[in-house]
Amino acid sequence: MSKLRADWTIETLTERQRGTLPDLLGVRVLALEEGSLTAELTVRKELLAPNGFLHAATVIGLADTSCGYACLAHLPQGARSFTTIELKSNFLGTCLEGTIRAVATAVHLGRTTQVWDATVFDPNGKTIALFRCTQMVLV
Repeated sequence: MSKLRADWTIETLTERQRGTLPDLLGVRVLALEEGSLTAELTVRKELLAPNGFLHAATVIGLADTSCGYACLAHLPQGARSFTTIELKSNFLGTCLEGTIRAVATAVHLGRTTQVWDATVFDPNGKTIALFRCTQMVLV
């Protein structure tokens, strides 16, 4: 199993996201550990769908960012980056306000692919989405 790389920290991930979609969404990385990453974002009007509920793309943005940052921090030696080759989401609930949190967990940390799962929670800790993505490691 790949190890967490010392060159990727919460600070480097935060700096890297400036001016990108995760920054626009307001993603904040809370914890980065061996095999996992936790991030959050505060729900605001701009992140809702026209029906008044949290937009699915907001939830996917948080989950995908969490998995992507975790992948970067766990790339094998010699890898320069990654790209997503598949993602899937199941929505189990929604939320209208507060802060949602995603916990990304490594399923497979290979030399050529990685698989990450993320669970997204509402402010009360209820699961609102399950997410899985497969990443191709780029050398």
